[in-house]
Amino acid sequence: MAKSEVDKDLIRELAALMDETGLSEIEIEGVDKRMRLVRAVAPVAPAFAALAPAAPVAAIAPIAAAPESDLSNHPGALLSPIVGTAFQAGSPDDAPFVKVGDHVAAGQTLLVIEAMKTFNEIPSTCAGVVRQILFENASPVEYGEVLMIID
Repeated sequence: MAKSEVDKDLIRELAALMDETGLSEIEIEGVDKRMRLVRAVAPVAPAFAALAPAAPVAAIAPIAAAPESDLSNHPGALLSPIVGTAFQAGSPDDAPFVKVGDHVAAGQTLLVIEAMKTFNEIPSTCAGVVRQILFENASPVEYGEVLMIID
């Protein structure tokens, strides 16, 4: 197929379909055209292949009684930068990155969020003490959701 014949709209539709279904590769073939799209997938650490069940809420940390909307204005609020699944440790067998009462440095990894099979380390935006952890291990989180409070 010549460069001028590339159907950009079809490519966009197929890319959207790949996003919706989680496919990493798709191929279509017509009478005189053939198209194959392959998404580069970041390697996933083998430890994440079989995640252990989430720990009970009581073992994680106390959940704040105040609504999140009040906490989002807190100067030490750590907000989720992406939508995904939040984990308190790098793998099911590891200890949590931090616990309530831990002192943390700016830039220190506090948790990981898995999004589209990529594990993203979430660093502390400030130095201080972890006062609250507001998510359960292996739970879904939304963009802008308050995950922790650091004073």
